[in-house]
This record gives sequence, structure tokens and C-alpha cells, in this order.
Amino acid sequence: MSCSTLLPCDSSNNICNEPNHICVHHPRCENHPVCYPMSMIDRQLCPSLTKWINTGNITYARYMHKASILPDGKVLIVGGINSHPLALKTAEIYDPSTGIWSGTQNMTYARFGHTSSVLTNGKILITGGNGNGYYQNTTELYDPLTRTWKTTGGMSYTRFGHTASILPNGKVLVTGGDSHGHYLNSAQLYDPLTETWTTTGSMSYTRFGHTASILPNGKVLVTGGDSHGHYLNSAELYDPLTETWTTTGSMKYQRYQHTASVLVNGKVLVTGGCANDYLNSTELYDPSTGAWTVAAVMNNALCSHTASVLTNGKVLITGGSSSRAIALNSSALYDPSTGNWTSTGNMNNGRHFHTASVL
Repeated sequence: MSCSTLLPCDSSNNICNEPNHICVHHPRCENHPVCYPMSMIDRQLCPSLTKWINTGNITYARYMHKASILPDGKVLIVGGINSHPLALKTAEIYDPSTGIWSGTQNMTYARFGHTSSVLTNGKILITGGNGNGYYQNTTELYDPLTRTWKTTGGMSYTRFGHTASILPNGKVLVTGGDSHGHYLNSAQLYDPLTETWTTTGSMSYTRFGHTASILPNGKVLVTGGDSHGHYLNSAELYDPLTETWTTTGSMKYQRYQHTASVLVNGKVLVTGGCANDYLNSTELYDPSTGAWTVAAVMNNALCSHTASVLTNGKVLITGGSSSRAIALNSSALYDPSTGNWTSTGNMNNGRHFHTASVL
């Protein structure tokens, strides 16, 4: 088959408009994106630009778990809920070079809705979560070198649906969450050097299912969340130097279980979420002005999806819920240079409350 017989892909989104064709980088066509016949996919020399490829399965089905990129590039997943539904204490490691998962030592406590943070020393800090109805204030450290866990200092409050952020000084800021039905505005700091927690300034609002993002200036932007059934559009900034919070501009829309991504230009893209309905709206926060602007809407209204900043600066959205009963397999790309969304290949399975890791 000569390159002259192959049609080029749509240049804006690498999608093939030809039936039964898929977009690929073909080495015989100088790696230009071309539409390749699906009937010849087994002879395809390069991977599709818009196709999801299955890799090795995890041993334990789970959702509401957490995933972290280890210093060696492997991926650690911990906890979550299985189909029974029961909280899990199991942990598994994915090797991108082989596409295979392997087991590692279990955590001490089963948990879901927890956080997982890669510390500057390479260890993984797990905080809080819900363990089959038992809300946790426990925290654990995973050492990738020994592949073992140990418990570390406990938080002052049990927390579920909270956030954890690595500050420029290496400490971990934990905010908000649900403590046995009581939503929190409190925040705490974990010091990896002493393995202890200290209380820091409290937020203005109680928040559950909110987001926390480290800005280029080192401050932490917290957005939205559920405050005892009142959905928030407010945002706050934490200053690690003063350990205080200040309010900043509010989003146009109330939302929780949304995503927030720090773009290469320093702005923060917030997408989707739930409030009184599922949202397809997106907004941009400018740290230099403290103001929000409404951005292009997504094709689907989404909640409990993922957002990943890719190496090319684009943001990949995957899965999520469009209703309480439907998990989506769709994905979309946001281009900060144009402000536009484009649909990309569908995943092979619908997913929500899942994880996505940039390898």
C-alpha cells in the first residue's frame, strides 16, 4: 500500500473521517498522521494516535483507590473498594516496561477515599480514608526500596474525601474532608523529617470532594467541594510562609468531585463535577489576577473523572459518571493554546472513580 492511497487524518484532532479506518503515524509516510484500514491493523507498524490499548490487569478489581508514580517510573496503586463492596488494604505495582502488575506488601489498614503523596525522599504517604465504615486518621509510609509499609504519626481528625499537597518545603498539607459525617475546614501539616503532624490555619469553609493545586508561586489553591449538602463555588489560597488562608475569586459554577489541573502557563483548569446536576462546564483561574474566566464546555457532563496534564501541555480527560448509573468510556483533550476541546479515542471500558497516571 502506497502513502498516496492513504488519506491524511483531520489535522485538528487526529481523527479519521473514513469509515473503518484509524489514525496512525506510519513510518513509510514520513510519520505523517494517515488513515489506516482497520482490516490491516494487525500489520500496523506504529501505534494508533487515538486508540486505547489494553495492558495487564490488576489482581484485585477496585475503585476509589489511589495511584502514585514511584521514583523508578513504576506505578503504585493502593486501597479502594471491591465489588462486594469492601475496602481493600492491598497494593500493586505496574511496570510500564513489561505491562505487568505485581503484588507488594499490604497496608496495615483497609481504606478508600484516602490520599497518596510521593514525598521528596521517594516514600509514599497514605492518609485517612474510610475502612468499611471506620473513618481513618491513620497514616502509612511505603518505602519503594524495601517494598514495605510502616505506620507513621496519626492526624488529629479522621478524614475521607480530603486533599493532600506536597509543599515546596517538602511538607504535606492535608485539607478538609468528611469525619464521620462532620465536614471539616481544618488543615494539618506533615513533616517527613520528624514524621509528625502539626495543625495549621483553617479554611473559611468546610469542604469535601474539593481540589487542591500547587501554584507556581508555591501557594495552594483550593476550589469547590461539598459543605454539608451546600455545593461551593468559592476558592481559597494557602500561603505556606504564613500558614494562613485568604479567599480569592469564586468560580461561576458550584461543583464538587471535579478536577483541577495546573497548566504550563500557570493557570488552573477546572473541569466538570457534580452539584445539583452533572456539569460539562470548565473554568480557568489566573493566579496573577485571582480571577476566573469561563472556558469551552466539554462534550459530556462529567463527575468523578480524571484529568492529566500530558508532556505536550494538553489535558486529557477520561471516564467519569454522566449519571449515577453510567460510567463513561469517553476521553477528550484540552489544548491550552487554542482553548478548545477535541474528542479522542474511547477507552475499552467505562470507568469512574478510577486513576490515570502519566508515565
